[in-house]
Amino acid sequence: MMSLTSAAMREADRRCIEDLGIPGAVLMNNAGMAVFRELPDGPVGVVCGKGNNGGDGFVVARLALQAGRDVRVVLIADPDQVQGDAALYMNVYRRLGGEMCVARTAPEAGAAVSALRGRTVLVDALLGTGTRGEVQDPYRAAIAAWPETHTVAVDLPSGLNADTGECCGVCVRADVTVTFQFAKTGLLVPSARPYVGRLVVADIGIPPVCADDAAWARIKSGWTSPR
Repeated sequence: MMSLTSAAMREADRRCIEDLGIPGAVLMNNAGMAVFRELPDGPVGVVCGKGNNGGDGFVVARLALQAGRDVRVVLIADPDQVQGDAALYMNVYRRLGGEMCVARTAPEAGAAVSALRGRTVLVDALLGTGTRGEVQDPYRAAIAAWPETHTVAVDLPSGLNADTGECCGVCVRADVTVTFQFAKTGLLVPSARPYVGRLVVADIGIPPVCADDAAWARIKSGWTSPR
C-alpha cells in the first residue's frame, strides 16, 4: 500500500488545489461523503476541531442530517476560529438547522464529549495530520473524555502522529479510520493499529500524479500559458 508523509500529502493537496484548480471545497465534500458511507445506522455524534478535519466532520454531519439521522455536533473551538472551506460547511450545517455545542475550555470540552455517550457512532474530526508533541487542552480533555462508542476517525485518529504512528500523549481509539487518497505513513506502523482500527483508503478525487514528483515534473513541463 502506497503511503505518504504529512508533508508529501500537503504538497499533493496543494498541487491539486492551487496548480490543477480542483476546489478544496470539492475535495472536502468528497472526504465527508467517504466517511459518511462508513457510519452504521443510529444517532450520530461528530466532534470537530477548527481545521480542515473539522470541515470534513461538518460535511458528515450535514449528510447525516439530510438523511434524517439524529445528529449532534461538538465544536472544540470558537466558531470564529473556523475559516475557509471548513467555515463554509459549518455554516451550511447550521443553516439547515443542525445542532452544535460549542466547547472552548477543557472542562466544557470534557463535558460536551462525555454527553455524546449513548450515540450509536461518534465521528472523530478533531485533529489532523499536523499534530506534533503533546496534545494540549481543550483537545486533550475532549480525547480523554471520549466514550467507549463505535468511532470512525476522519483521516487519522486525533492525537496520532501521522508520520511516526506515535500517540501524542492522548489519542482516540477508532474502530474505523477513513484516510484520504493515500495512507499516511504513521497509520501503517504496527504500534498504531490499536488506534487506527480498520483502515479505509478513500478516493476523494486527488489525481495520483499529484503525489509522484517525477510524473508531476513531466506533466508540468508540458504546460503552456493560455492564449
